[in-house]
This record gives sequence, C-alpha cells and structure tokens, in this order.
Amino acid sequence: MDEIARYNRDRWEALAQAGVEYSIPYLDLTPETARQAVDPNGMLPQIAGKDVLCLASGGGQQSAAFALLGASVTALDITPTQLERDRRAAAHYGLRVRTMQGDMRDLSALDADAFDVVWHGHSLNFVPDARQVFAQVARVLRPGGMYHLSCANPFTHPLAKEDWDGHGYPLRHAYADGEVVYDDPHWDVAAPDGGVRRVVGPREFRHTLHTLINGMAAEGFVLLGVWETVSAEASPAPGSWEHFKSIAAPYLTFWARWGQSLEVDAVCAFPNQP
Repeated sequence: MDEIARYNRDRWEALAQAGVEYSIPYLDLTPETARQAVDPNGMLPQIAGKDVLCLASGGGQQSAAFALLGASVTALDITPTQLERDRRAAAHYGLRVRTMQGDMRDLSALDADAFDVVWHGHSLNFVPDARQVFAQVARVLRPGGMYHLSCANPFTHPLAKEDWDGHGYPLRHAYADGEVVYDDPHWDVAAPDGGVRRVVGPREFRHTLHTLINGMAAEGFVLLGVWETVSAEASPAPGSWEHFKSIAAPYLTFWARWGQSLEVDAVCAFPNQP
C-alpha cells in the first residue's frame, strides 16, 4: 500500500466514522428498491446466482442490495469501517457477504475469472491511474462479464456549487489527467443533531474522458452505455447543488462488457439495453 492509499484509507475512515452518506447501510431494502439501487438502467436481466464484486464501494449499500437479489457477493474496500457496515447490513437481512480489505489497484487476492459482475462504486477518482484498475477488473471478470463504473465527469470535476458567479460555473483549470486540488479540502458531513461536521477529504485525481474510454477499450471492454447525473428539479436555485447538476453534470456512469467481440455482442446483447 503506497502513501496515497494510506492517506485515502485514513481519510475515508474518518468520513465513515463521521457518518458520511456513503457509509450509512441500506437497512430498508425491498427487492424492488434493491434492484433500483444497483441497476437503474436495466443492464442486468439476471442477478440471482451471479458472482458479484462490489469494488471500493463499502458501506453496506450495494453489497446488501445484490445479496438481497440472490447474488453471491464479495465486497472489497480499503476502509475497515466501510466493510464493517457491509457486514452489519448483511446480518440485518440474514444474508452473507464476504468482505476483504484492499486497494482497488491490486486484486491479486482474488482469483482470475471469478466474477460475473464488478460493480465499481464512485471511487476511481481516488487513485492516480485509472488504467491500473481497469486491468485488475478485466483479470477478475469472466468472459462476457459486466462492469459498472461510476466516476466524476472529468469536464466538471474541479467545479463545485460554490463556484457560481452569478452567471455560471466557469471552467478555470486545464483539462488534463492529474490531481485535483481544492481551495478547501474539507467535506461537510451531516451530523445526527442537524449540524455539519467538517472532515478533511481524500486526495482526488481527474481522469480525462479519453483516458477512461480508451483505458477500458485497451483491456478488452466493450462499452454498452453512458449515463450522466443531472438534476430532476425544474427550476433549482442558482448556486444550489441541484442547480449545479442542471448546468454541469458532476457524475458519469458506464456499463461495459468484458472479453467478447463486437460480433458476439450483436447477438448476445441484453434485450432492454440501448
């Protein structure tokens, strides 16, 4: 584990202990809400009986949803408290989830060709080189396996709702791979008493769109779809998070399949995918 991994492990441990929203287990799931949580785009027609790796997405959320839907789930995360939340959620439902502490850049503790689905939570931006992760995911996926990736939109990654200047959210930073340094490194975490806890966040890195797409393609992934996070509000207040999302979509979601040619994809495509 290198210096970046150690630093981000400690930062995520502090965030999880402070109660950041990504560390709060889903304890009221139904089969319907579980599916919505892990597959809102309808890319997984069959989940029951599948081997699923929840990669760097600890917290007792997606792991619990997949297990409730009948998958055999492994949760790998770098943060002990996040993994404890996975175990807590599994116990709540009377289910089993295997938990492993590790760095998403090194999956050597997992067998090759071991998973049908790798569900990668919003965490890629905490490592400098996305391509290292793609190579690891390709190794552990079975041929035809599905890869879900959520990450920051590289075009808007350095921006925040606080950048509202009365006219828009101006782009000021060079568009390139590399570390994103914020003027204020703190995350605001909602406290149970209604207040806000300020916790120093992890180090973050931008991966340009060509790095993301070409990096996946180089490892044999076939892109099946891309979705952007935008606001559902009609007229959000300028400078608010919802307004920011309506102007500068902050997140991207990719679904890709590994290890099959375009010709095979043409005859094996899921019926509900675009």
